[in-house]
This record gives sequence, structure tokens and C-alpha cells, in this order.
Amino acid sequence: MAAQNGKDLLIKVDLTGDGQFETIAGLRATRVSFNADSVDVTSLESQGGWRELLGGAGVKSASISGSGVFKDANTDERARQIFFDGETPDFQVIIPDFGVVEGAFQISGIEYSGSHNGEATYEMSMASAGALIFTADV
Repeated sequence: MAAQNGKDLLIKVDLTGDGQFETIAGLRATRVSFNADSVDVTSLESQGGWRELLGGAGVKSASISGSGVFKDANTDERARQIFFDGETPDFQVIIPDFGVVEGAFQISGIEYSGSHNGEATYEMSMASAGALIFTADV
């Protein structure tokens, strides 16, 4: 993968549940992380005392975080609603020259801050809430 613009990594939310995704307003920095727990099945009979892992087992998860400027757009309002109502709507993460990850996420944290001579900013974190679909760029 060649070098990419950071601004091309986009986080989108399904605003109404109809499959129409809109980029979350004001994000300046985004991060996505994929994780898979391992299941250790090492025993006294493991060859050479090496650890053995059970393939295909364990819990997979993803987390998304972002920070940016507060713009009070439709997506800001929707993010607040998702958080306070405990919803798990579909999100999309567009990863340039890699693909699109789509699925349900829960907003697990929103933090607002600002100074008297600067813009209002926010940070948001999300945790996967179900199976994710990956569509590779072709």
C-alpha cells in the first residue's frame, strides 16, 4: 500500500437506518483497530514446550476513535443521540487502498473540550457490537 492522505480515512454513520452513510462532521484525526483474542491450548504434550493456539477461536473486535472540531451538524446530533440512547447503528470505515469495514458499533465515549480563545473540540470512541463486513478495494 502506498502512502495515503490521513484525511481519506473516513468514519461514516447511517443517519436514519436506510443504508445511506454520511461522514461524521469535523473529524480531523481517526483511528481504527482490529483485535482477535487467542485461545491457548498448550498442554504437556505440546511439541518442544511451544505454545499452541486454537485457530478460528476467540473473540474478534474492532474499535474506532476520532477527534475533531465541533460543527453541530446532523452527524454531531446523531452521534449524541446514539450515545445517550445506547444505540448500535451501522457505521462504515473507509480505509484508502484497503477497503470498507461496515457493521454495528456502540459509541462508548464522547468528550468535549475547548478554550476561551479556540474552537470547541471533541473526541469519540466506538466499539464493535456485532459481526463486521469487509469489502476490499479492487
